[in-house]
Amino acid sequence: MRALNVPAAGQPPVISELPVPAVGEGTVLVKVKAAGLNALDNALVTGAMSAMMPHQYPLVVGRDAAGVVEAVGAGVEHVKPGDEVFGHVLLAPPIQAGTIAEYALLPAAAVAVKPSTVDFVTAAALPLAGAAALGTVNAIDPQPGQTVLVIGAGGGVGSYAVQLLAARGATVIATATATDTDRLTALGAATVIDYTAGAVADQVRASYPDGIDALVDLVSYTAQTLPLDLVTKGGKVASTLGAADEETLTAAGLGGTNVMAAPVREVIAPLAQQVAEGILTVDVTTLPLDLATEGLTTLASGAARGKIVVTVDN
Repeated sequence: MRALNVPAAGQPPVISELPVPAVGEGTVLVKVKAAGLNALDNALVTGAMSAMMPHQYPLVVGRDAAGVVEAVGAGVEHVKPGDEVFGHVLLAPPIQAGTIAEYALLPAAAVAVKPSTVDFVTAAALPLAGAAALGTVNAIDPQPGQTVLVIGAGGGVGSYAVQLLAARGATVIATATATDTDRLTALGAATVIDYTAGAVADQVRASYPDGIDALVDLVSYTAQTLPLDLVTKGGKVASTLGAADEETLTAAGLGGTNVMAAPVREVIAPLAQQVAEGILTVDVTTLPLDLATEGLTTLASGAARGKIVVTVDN
């Protein structure tokens, strides 16, 4: 099969022929139609996470996929060959399996049946980013009328978070670029702050002098870079990159947590149903398999808008 893979540690990803993965107990072999790219993929390509979790090579890039079930392993009963599905390769050692390929082996726990009205590209854009966005929203538990700032709203996770927050009745302030204003407003943002036009904190404070109720941060790695002074006492903070330090938040009179996405089928199936019902919009750009590395470059530059999905002619 053709697959985007890292042949050996330190080497750039290439598209080459690899063996089709063998199905085993508790796994699902999927003939891939589309596969989503995430920022995590660049971390795995560069080996940035190799100290935390062993990698094996050739390492196939990608974690999200949608396609048709080719085979199932022992103990898998909720899907069968021929079913249209989508899912995620959960992080588990050793890191080697991926989805930017003609076939992908996924853990059954993270495979769900795709709604018939949701296409493969849309489904492939959902698992990791959708689960991360849902996790941040659940972490701050916004109440109707509360004001929530989403820092980094322009990307895949942010685009979902804006919608999920708005659906719960929150007033959403989204940071992005000026070119994202119309798109994010259409997704439910009440205000879009152009982070290139000046300090985000100053712009938010000018529009919301009484402060905000919660903060979802998708770009910061440390609490020191979070604009915590914008959040009123008792407010909540959620981070996807480990910036919600408990000690720092407590000292500021705030609550919150770091969120680890859990794209198992109990989480991703309801998200796909929301898409099928027109409640959740998937904002996606597609690339063919031969140009998949361009998607990684776009993600690394921070220029991604919505989700990037690789289509596989399979």
